[in-house]
Amino acid sequence: MRAERRFPAMGSEAHVIVVGVATERLVELAVRELEALEERWSRFRPDSELSRLNAVAGTPVELSPVTFDAVQRAVEAWRDTFGYYDPTVLRALERVGYDRSFELLTHAGPRPRTDAPLPCPGCVGIELDPANRTVRLPAGVAIDLGGIGKGLAADLVCEHLLDAGADGASVNVGGDVRVAGASPSPDGWVIDVDDRAVVSLAEGAVATSSTTRRRWTVGGRGYHHLIDPATGLPAESDLVTVSVVGATAAFAEVVGKAALIAGAAVGTSIVVEHQMAALMVDADRCVSRVGGFEKYELAGALA
Repeated sequence: MRAERRFPAMGSEAHVIVVGVATERLVELAVRELEALEERWSRFRPDSELSRLNAVAGTPVELSPVTFDAVQRAVEAWRDTFGYYDPTVLRALERVGYDRSFELLTHAGPRPRTDAPLPCPGCVGIELDPANRTVRLPAGVAIDLGGIGKGLAADLVCEHLLDAGADGASVNVGGDVRVAGASPSPDGWVIDVDDRAVVSLAEGAVATSSTTRRRWTVGGRGYHHLIDPATGLPAESDLVTVSVVGATAAFAEVVGKAALIAGAAVGTSIVVEHQMAALMVDADRCVSRVGGFEKYELAGALA
């Protein structure tokens, strides 16, 4: 048996597919778990764990195990990508007007506050205490778990579905997809990648970062939500979309975002260094494949 559902989650759309028995019950489980993670990690909810952490920067804050893990992964990802992925972009996002959920931002009209470059602080001063599960952000520093949070949510919920009895599961949160176990297709888990490729995975993840979505325009200038930590402004690299295949959606999301911000040359090095594969689209809509991306593609699927 198979059950699936699409629903709003984490400021985007989630798509959950469950294969096995009691599939409707397991889909409900996925909905509840994604809602619970959003309650913890949303920067738009003043009572979330993330908002509470950001509100008292300079003071150690005890976090739940899942939120401490998310922050720890974000800091490690900053180091692993040489700072191209940076969770300390929150104040920069707010400066360019992304200070509310995107639907509200669009309806209210975008309000960029500055075009002046202001580098993001980075994670060097963030203190993590695993024994007590506390995090202390330096005074004035705030973090956003947006991208890595969606990927990690896809990973956690997919794994929990299998633990709860699913034969197979696919969890897609805003384009960050994690699959595991029995698939509904003889070709494996078949995933459309930004309408430019179709990949087939037995296990693993694919995540897409793009500057062609979540855009707004003010005074003829376009803005998007992917911030270059070096400037604190929307990234202006030669890439517009990067899709990465990896073992987990969280790290595929991190590497994809870092590669897009870094640009094709450095981005390719980041993908290859982490032994991952990527589909890259540049500003002229030219497509390149990195790290053996072709081996995941389903031949003839776009024909």
